[in-house]
Amino acid sequence: MTAVSETTIVEHPLEPLTVEEISATAAILRASGHVGDRAHFAAITLHEPVKEVVRDFAPGDTVEREAGALVVDHATGGTYEAVVSLTRREVVSWVRSDDQAMNLLGEMMGAIELTKADPRYVDALAKRGITDLDSLQLDPWPAGNFGIEGERDRRLVRVISYVRDNPADNGYAHPIEGVVATVDVQHGEVVSVEDHGVVPVPKAHGNYDAASVGALRTDLKPLDIVQAEGPSFEVTGNEVHWQKWRFRVSMHPLDGLVLHTVGYEDQGRVRPILHRAALSEMVVPYGEAALGHRWKNAFDSGELGLGRFPFVNSLELGCDCLGTIHYFDAAVADEEGEGQAVPNAICMHEEDYGILWKHFDMHTFTTEVRRSRRLVVSSIHTVGNYEYGFFWYFYLDGTKQLEVKLTGILQTMAVAPGEEPAHGSLVAPQLAAPHHQHLFNFRLDFDVDGPENSVYETEVTGLPPGPDNPYGNATVSSARLLARESEAQRVVDPARGRGWMIVNPGRRNAVGRPVAYRLMPGNTPTMLADESSAVARRAGFARNNLWVTPYAPDERRAAGYPNLHAGGAGLPEWTAADRPIENTDVVVWYTFGVNHVARPEDWPVMPVEYAGFTLQPFGFFDRNPALDVPPSHQH
Repeated sequence: MTAVSETTIVEHPLEPLTVEEISATAAILRASGHVGDRAHFAAITLHEPVKEVVRDFAPGDTVEREAGALVVDHATGGTYEAVVSLTRREVVSWVRSDDQAMNLLGEMMGAIELTKADPRYVDALAKRGITDLDSLQLDPWPAGNFGIEGERDRRLVRVISYVRDNPADNGYAHPIEGVVATVDVQHGEVVSVEDHGVVPVPKAHGNYDAASVGALRTDLKPLDIVQAEGPSFEVTGNEVHWQKWRFRVSMHPLDGLVLHTVGYEDQGRVRPILHRAALSEMVVPYGEAALGHRWKNAFDSGELGLGRFPFVNSLELGCDCLGTIHYFDAAVADEEGEGQAVPNAICMHEEDYGILWKHFDMHTFTTEVRRSRRLVVSSIHTVGNYEYGFFWYFYLDGTKQLEVKLTGILQTMAVAPGEEPAHGSLVAPQLAAPHHQHLFNFRLDFDVDGPENSVYETEVTGLPPGPDNPYGNATVSSARLLARESEAQRVVDPARGRGWMIVNPGRRNAVGRPVAYRLMPGNTPTMLADESSAVARRAGFARNNLWVTPYAPDERRAAGYPNLHAGGAGLPEWTAADRPIENTDVVVWYTFGVNHVARPEDWPVMPVEYAGFTLQPFGFFDRNPALDVPPSHQH
């Protein structure tokens, strides 16, 4: 790192950028001449220091404060990654990427008016008896990459349409089937308008507000969460202390909710578990082969940016979170590079979680029981028709869980009367939802009791009968070291209880075994689209549930920057080197999600569906770490 002429004092190197620092970053880039009038900011965020800086930091130390920026220049069509020193007020690096396009901006919304003004589009609607353009709802989508000549040389989006009977109507109940506009948002041009044939627009309403659904239940009594003495957590800046947990939180413009420096206090010291944990990418591939839908897929992180405004929600007490709440605001950049605050972007509260542990002694007729509770850290993001809630749970026994909650409105298509969709489900008369997947990849930068870790694949199997197993009941637990990247590209096997152990070979517990955390799978589909398909090439991470790489600070995005990319970036590219991953600083990349075959009960707004994984201590402690939780009557 270049020597600094000034120093910046911060409470911690991982403090998020402030609104003022974001604006200063843009100003420095403009003053340098790199950013012109037609350049826009896709993201500005903290350029996180390398792990050694964070690990060695002590209160009062000085650090060089750096910001990272993603820039789209519509004048040249170029996309750039920049690092800016806020300490020295200068540009550290400015790199053009010719192989990738940064995430889409508000330019997508400009495609709406361009589409409405195109005569080909107006004619296509007229064939369907639609002449009131003010009644339309137009949704722009990332265009993807299908190997079409010239496709990669433009910033393209596709636009699909719906009709609203009134401004508050649910447009997804009335899709305009078969009409797709493709727009070059860089040059302000409608490239094409496709019309794949007239299908009647479904007429039935799909409104779900309280005034539209009819009589409401009257026997649901209030449920109040009261903590008369206040919550059990303490917050300093972006650092959280709850029970024996210590960690930091932030909001990243692409990754969304991020946890940093997660550790657990044990016998007087905080033992590290994770350096950083966050979404690395997510993809939603649709399985409908019809002309108007076969191109549909979205990388909601890399193409759009879950932590940007307006995708990240400002949460409200009473529905999104319940109880005694602490909110964290997020500082984000608008496209001009000006910092702005998103209030209540992250919610934190405690929940009762039933029994923690219990035993009734049948000899002494005594009972010991403790109640569990968990700390919840969450954010919610709206991307078009879907909502995604990301919920991290911390438990009293050292367990940590990630749960994604999926809700919102289905992506819909119209079908002719009496027809059944080939690759979807009817959810209302003449209204179908294509089969699709939601696949999430989380980057888990482990430091289990230190940075030198190894990953083992664990399974439980039964043994055949024999001299040593005469009753045929014996089972064995196996653990196989994943020594290189090629060995660590794995899928789950529920029948064998397959999971993965992140082990520190240099640390031993009371029974002489290496300390470890176990990754326990939840819902674990992988990509269903054929490996030759465009979406499978771009989302190579989704062909496996597990990948492991050695830590590299510039390897953050499982699919690279996927907007308009032809594919192969990210994990497939990095792991081709087949680097060793034994007893080193490892990063675990875990893919999970949902195969969504829609049902009528998902319409007009779908109840929450869940997916996720659990990180459980496995020999990390010498015994049950929750023995010291007091009985409830002492509270």
